[in-house]
Amino acid sequence: MMKMNFLLEYLMIMNIFSLITMYIDKNNSKRQKRRVSEAALLALGFLGGSIGLLIGMYLFRHKTRHLKFTLGIPVILLFNLLLYVLITTTILM
Repeated sequence: MMKMNFLLEYLMIMNIFSLITMYIDKNNSKRQKRRVSEAALLALGFLGGSIGLLIGMYLFRHKTRHLKFTLGIPVILLFNLLLYVLITTTILM
């Protein structure tokens, strides 16, 4: 049970961090400041922050015109969900 709590805490932190990162990148783009790379944003998604990125995309209207994000983030989210199910079923066995 402790491993599941750790996993849920990790996912919460990653998604909050991803949402904040999307907000920072949006603000930086408005101010023409240094941006967060697309590779870094996608990496956050693969590391478990795909829900935060998806929410940030539509909440801040950021990266919604990029096919890499409008299709990529939902695919990464499905991958994350599949991985979560595999990990939790293995832990519970």
